[in-house]
Amino acid sequence: MQNSVNKKMPERKCIGCSEKKAKKDMIRIVRLPDEKGVEIDRTGKKSGRGAYICPSASCLKKARKRLEMHLECKIPEEVFQNLEVEIERNSL
Repeated sequence: MQNSVNKKMPERKCIGCSEKKAKKDMIRIVRLPDEKGVEIDRTGKKSGRGAYICPSASCLKKARKRLEMHLECKIPEEVFQNLEVEIERNSL
């Protein structure tokens, strides 16, 4: 007889809307160690300080200032443009 274990899905809080959702359904933005920049972490495993947002344009709009505060650095406009592309890709 197999022992069925219900695994809990890891949840993360969106920086934009403050809702908790499954980690796999969110986009992670990471500030890389040693001030090497900020980028989208598609694997969710890169080292560095991270923040999560829902894949929606409204959450990205709300999250712009909060992301910089949370990651404690200035985020280049290129990262926000890449996030917009990622969100459009997820909505298709």
